Amino acid sequence: MLRGRSLSVTSLGGLPQWEVEELPVEELLLFEVAWEVTNKVGGIYTVIQTKAKTTADEWGENYFLIGPYFEHNMKTQVEQCEPVNDAVRRAVDAMNKHGCQVKELTLHLAILSKLMGKKTVTNMNSQEKTIHLLKENFQVHFGRWLIEGSPYVVLFDIGYSAWNLDRWKGDLWEACSVGIPYHDREANDMLIFGSLTAWFLKEVTDHADGKYVVAQFHEWQAGIGLILSRARKLPIATIFTTHATLLGRYLCAANIDFYNHLDKFNIDKEAGERQIYHRYCMERASVHCAHVFTTVSEITAIEAEHMLKRKPDVVTPNGLNVKKFSAVHEFQNLHAMYKARIQDFVRGHFYGHLDFDLEKTLFLFIAGRYEFSNKGADIFLESLSRLNFLLRMHKSDITVMVFFIMPAKTNNFNVETLKGQAVRKQLWDVAHSVKEKFGKKLYDALLRGEIPDLNDILDRDDLTIMKRAIFSTQRQSLPPVTTHNMIDDSTDPILSTIRRIGLFNNRTDRVKVILHPEFLSSTSPLLPMDYEEFVRGCHLGVFPSYYEPWGYTPAECTVMGIPSVTTNLSGFGCFMQEHVADPTAYGIYIVDRRFRSPDDSCNQLTKFLYGFCKQSRRQRIIQRNRTERLSDLLDWRYLGRYYQHARHLTLSRAFPDKFHVELTSPPTTEGFKYPRPSSVPPSPSGSQASSPQSSDVEDEVEDERYDEEEEAERDRLNIKSPFSLSHVPHGKKKLHGEYKN
Repeated sequence: MLRGRSLSVTSLGGLPQWEVEELPVEELLLFEVAWEVTNKVGGIYTVIQTKAKTTADEWGENYFLIGPYFEHNMKTQVEQCEPVNDAVRRAVDAMNKHGCQVKELTLHLAILSKLMGKKTVTNMNSQEKTIHLLKENFQVHFGRWLIEGSPYVVLFDIGYSAWNLDRWKGDLWEACSVGIPYHDREANDMLIFGSLTAWFLKEVTDHADGKYVVAQFHEWQAGIGLILSRARKLPIATIFTTHATLLGRYLCAANIDFYNHLDKFNIDKEAGERQIYHRYCMERASVHCAHVFTTVSEITAIEAEHMLKRKPDVVTPNGLNVKKFSAVHEFQNLHAMYKARIQDFVRGHFYGHLDFDLEKTLFLFIAGRYEFSNKGADIFLESLSRLNFLLRMHKSDITVMVFFIMPAKTNNFNVETLKGQAVRKQLWDVAHSVKEKFGKKLYDALLRGEIPDLNDILDRDDLTIMKRAIFSTQRQSLPPVTTHNMIDDSTDPILSTIRRIGLFNNRTDRVKVILHPEFLSSTSPLLPMDYEEFVRGCHLGVFPSYYEPWGYTPAECTVMGIPSVTTNLSGFGCFMQEHVADPTAYGIYIVDRRFRSPDDSCNQLTKFLYGFCKQSRRQRIIQRNRTERLSDLLDWRYLGRYYQHARHLTLSRAFPDKFHVELTSPPTTEGFKYPRPSSVPPSPSGSQASSPQSSDVEDEVEDERYDEEEEAERDRLNIKSPFSLSHVPHGKKKLHGEYKN
């Protein structure tokens, strides 16, 4: 059914596209299983949500997502409907009908109390009544997820299935000899979820009527479903995708030199000391049970080979849904609009200390989970201290405003911060009121044919109001570093580091710091902006992560045309190094954190930031144009082919009599790179990577030779073909679109 691979090059912004021979999707069913289906916890939610459209376009009505049921998510994100597919409908009906036929009464008190509406279970009259109530409440929920592509979702309510936990623990022990401690609630929840998934897939395969089933499981949370499916010999082609290894995340958080000692760790000992040995075993069993093992980046592939003892079969980089504007520079207009809204917040936050020019202020930010060292907040703060010294020493008139958008435990907004926004609004109202009176008097004078005396237009009351407004902006304290009252203020790692390096938003500081320990929201009374709006209004995203299997934050910056800093230890940074000849020229600054000491990496980051500060406004506009051009590289329409290859490969391994792929390696991008922009002067390869330079002479030269549309078209034409005979495996040749021996 599947013979070889048909290769052709099509256009997506000039990028090469590999067209894998289409699968007979009408004879297949595809299920993707993840704890973050409709349930936003971390980056996997973004992967699945953004990829859904391209997958749904390919698979149509035969694509389903499996996840946990939470009532609030169901009400806001899912439209309930009946399954159209016969196998899925019969599986849902079978589980709803037989889900509560228990052999023994081992029910959790909390569940019974919820069902009965009582505080205790002493009012239960009989076992029959209990089972009847469970039957009424247990339900497999089915519907369409209200995102792009509107994929079908199957959601399991794990709360009403907890009564069977002990039996399912026994099933897992028989399958792979992994035991789960009673006190690990998360692992117990994953066991229930995985057991329900395996049960559902068995019902589907029992009623599949000759259709072949492909199931992809994301992360260890979904892995138990894969383990049990293979243990029960279900006829399913399986894929396991790890987005980050469990142990890797723990080790990096402990400030261990992780990547240079990958082959030296005693894995079992390290997992045991961190009390995650059972989780690690579940993850490793899932990896080795899968027909195909994938991970999201080359750096994570190296990590997985050492941590999980299996080399990934396919690397599947994470993409985004890229939306192009009809007007080429519309994203630049959005940048100006949202920058003005950030400037309004800064006016309030720094009232009484606003002695810097907002038009010469650069907005930098870091965002993500509050993992101080993993996300690189430690070296970022240290480099800001050094940047502050450089800007002061060179008497620069540039001010750098740095936002830390990292959620932490707080006691609501800081009073001083809220007061600042109130003062700003009061000043705006005063200015508006005086402007109205001034305008009316000026208008009347002009009607009389007179040039008014300004002393007559502004009377004593107006001057009094303005003086009172000025006095209201006086403050004795410095602008606060944090916008919220932190619960652990004294031990918070960001605040502790700020105290050590002395960045307290003094007037003499050229670098100002604001910690916003909460996700951004358009409903916030403080900074009413969504995350995407905020990113578009900033000048540079800084993400010098030490542990970042992919890195959606710099990828999102790139798609929105905002330059970013990443590292060669992040999947995104490695991906850009592979695909872009001169990443810095395109606004992708890659810090070396693998082959340099922390101090050297910090110096390199400081150099990047200082160079960015020296750019003129036009140079930053040029760089944003180039950054936005890379967005096609991150489009799921381009990156989705890696997932296609993984599905082809798993079918050929699970059902070799029906499916066959001659090439087991994924589509290659060898030989393909974004070229150095034509307006960037050539430089020796050993010198610093090119970026817009910062002298007036360079400005004039660049103005003469830079044309955005012309340069973009040259980039498309100069991208090298990804395919040549040198890439054909030994012993094969390309013949009529297929590889033959």
